[in-house]
Amino acid sequence: MVSTSLKSMEEIVSFPPTLLPETFHWENYAYTVKAFPFFNYMKNTIFITAFVVAGNVLSNSFIAYGFAKINFPGKNVLFALVLATMMVPGFVTMIPQYILFTKIGWVGTYLPLIVPSFFGSAFYIFLMRQFYMSINNELIESAQMDGANHLYIWSRLMLPLTKPALITIGIMSFNGAWNDFLGPLLYITREENYTLQIGLQSFQNQSTTQWNYLMAGATLVMIPTIVLFFFAQKYFVEGMDLTGGTKG
Repeated sequence: MVSTSLKSMEEIVSFPPTLLPETFHWENYAYTVKAFPFFNYMKNTIFITAFVVAGNVLSNSFIAYGFAKINFPGKNVLFALVLATMMVPGFVTMIPQYILFTKIGWVGTYLPLIVPSFFGSAFYIFLMRQFYMSINNELIESAQMDGANHLYIWSRLMLPLTKPALITIGIMSFNGAWNDFLGPLLYITREENYTLQIGLQSFQNQSTTQWNYLMAGATLVMIPTIVLFFFAQKYFVEGMDLTGGTKG
């Protein structure tokens, strides 16, 4: 992809194909960001992604704390029902969700893309619950003896101890929201509100596909996810380790 983004169209369609460009055409990137409202679409994508990440981190950690550390009637049954939702394909709920968002007037806004993230995800809840389960209950009991309630314990005690899991959820949420194509395609109706993924698709459909410019745009879109994972991979690996939330 990177190699193609630096070639001319003549070299791309030449045979035999070349692995590296004979001449590096860095101007392909400059043309791409000017050919469609790249930075406006990036701003829209960042706006959606930021809220989705915040919603997933807060809601899933909060819900998982209840399942892991608070006893209430029917907890195991309810948790099993939550996990069972992972077996329902997203395409099954797509039409009912679209009808619901249409009736409440959310189609054409960012709300259908953002609000669901504040109501939890079964996989993220499971991930956080397993991390919470590895934390000794004596910490919570000590805090309760000092007069702390569950909201205080969750926000001041649990969140700092589960930072690797929270970062893992943040990375996965970022990748999901940043690369989401179907959601914006369904719910965003005005061109000025497009995300980068929709923008690349519309750019491809403008005329005959210029693969060098399209690959340049795809490379620019991909860079943030690579940079994020590069700097956060240590926490990502720790967060996927469900055997222990506290060490030492």
